Amino acid sequence: MSWVFFTLSAVVLQTFRNALQSKLSVNMRTSGVTLARFLFAPPIALTYLVLLYTFSNQVIPEFSLKFVFFVLLSSVLQISATALMVILFKQKNFAVGAGLAKSEALVAGVLGTLFFGSQLSLFGWVGILVGAGAIYILSGGGRKGQLSLKTVIIGLACGTCFALTSLFVREASHLLNVPFPHSAAWVLLWVICIQTTLLVSYIAVKDRSTFVVLKNNTKMTLVTSIISCFGTICWFSAVSLHHVAYVKTLGQVEVLLTMLVATFWLKNRVQKHEVIGLLLIAVASILVMWA
Repeated sequence: MSWVFFTLSAVVLQTFRNALQSKLSVNMRTSGVTLARFLFAPPIALTYLVLLYTFSNQVIPEFSLKFVFFVLLSSVLQISATALMVILFKQKNFAVGAGLAKSEALVAGVLGTLFFGSQLSLFGWVGILVGAGAIYILSGGGRKGQLSLKTVIIGLACGTCFALTSLFVREASHLLNVPFPHSAAWVLLWVICIQTTLLVSYIAVKDRSTFVVLKNNTKMTLVTSIISCFGTICWFSAVSLHHVAYVKTLGQVEVLLTMLVATFWLKNRVQKHEVIGLLLIAVASILVMWA
């Protein structure tokens, strides 16, 4: 039952990381909040990799151009997904922003059917319909003053980027001639280093004042990076121990935890139709994953 521990640990870590990013987004630009997720993570990822090699006898893998392409693509997609989620935090409350991002599994099922040759069963199509209904309910059923179409599109784009990130990370991991978890640890290190380099370079050119804001929020930025890195390690560990479908299904409890954190810690007001919509997104994702 170790996979349950790792999955629930990942859910808790990811929820609180998202909550910290939501807090940072109040007074920080989107690029700065996005960088906060990765800034202090490379040393942790490197330490994790070194520890794996310390207690095992594995070779250093070869890194092909195809591998480099996949990790570059994964890095850019995850940066985009994180930035879109921060934009959601700025437009709406934390629960709705994080909940829309959880459409990842739902979007992955649709993309798999359309572009990657996957076949969805009746349960899968029911899940897609439930997901569409959830988005409609989250939007307030078209009532004025509720979730806008723009916010819904940003949420689905966020979920799409997260879904594609998972796909390309898995592809990159399979290209390495070392077993799991070493392969995943290498991908993690590459992706985090690329993301940090890209974001630091972008901010240095576009808006250096963001570095000042990050420095003024060093403690929260450090905690965000640490929680984010350990959360990713837990996700990788859970998937290595059990089937992805089981892990992702259990991971949907994040929707419930997100609403609790939003209500009792961030003091966000979560409306009744938003609660129903978020729960339906979780149900829809489970149906698609089990299709």
